[in-house]
Amino acid sequence: MPESSPPISDEPAELPRAERRDSIIGVSIAATIIGAWTGHLILLLSYGLEAMPVWGWPLAIGLQTFLHTGLFITAHDAMHGSVCPSHDGLNDLLGRIAVRLYALFSYETLRREHWAHHDHPVSEDDPDAADEGRARFGAWYLDFMLTYLGIGQLIGMAVVFNVLMHGVGIPALTLNLAWVVPSLLSTLQLFTFGTYLPHRRREGEETFRDEHRARSNDFSTLVSFVTCYHFGYHWEHHAHPNLPWWRLPAYRRRSEENTT
Repeated sequence: MPESSPPISDEPAELPRAERRDSIIGVSIAATIIGAWTGHLILLLSYGLEAMPVWGWPLAIGLQTFLHTGLFITAHDAMHGSVCPSHDGLNDLLGRIAVRLYALFSYETLRREHWAHHDHPVSEDDPDAADEGRARFGAWYLDFMLTYLGIGQLIGMAVVFNVLMHGVGIPALTLNLAWVVPSLLSTLQLFTFGTYLPHRRREGEETFRDEHRARSNDFSTLVSFVTCYHFGYHWEHHAHPNLPWWRLPAYRRRSEENTT
């Protein structure tokens, strides 16, 4: 007697289709961020902020900071396999490119450290935590920077800076305003919305709501995007780290609807 055929299900077909859709969107967004960061930086370095009116400097620096943060967010999502879930090789390649452009980071090292943060949030085994989330902002930020910035990276960025200044002839002021300042402001942005606000212990607060030891802000979708690519929806990210940043607002809305 022939064996019966397995029941027909849409699930095997739906999953690859969903992965392909998310991969197309994820790769497109990643390529847009990397391309915009590169193009805007080249524009600033080529023409110089000196050619702009002074009132335009904050706008140019702010945009470059936002794009610089986007590089890290892209690399961050790649570490979770969510930039291109249907192709691990392309996913990791985009992550490596983004994190090298961000600050000459090692993608593998950063991924290992980031997963330690997810596995042991706000504990002595969490590389992102300081004094179990009770440290003051300045001390915690300094600890955060010292954890991720090594001598090799500083030397490498100094070499790039000097090649661009002495070899290419880009003025030091332009380099500082167009590249150095946005990169530093980006670390502050990421630390504030991705580490300090989500993981600090509030006054009088002894425990977090669950094992994720994270909280989310109450920003609107637009404000959340502008402040840090929805990185402030941090509990949602810890609960579902496979979700790319651009899907966090929809998941948050669904969660809120289900609890009302």
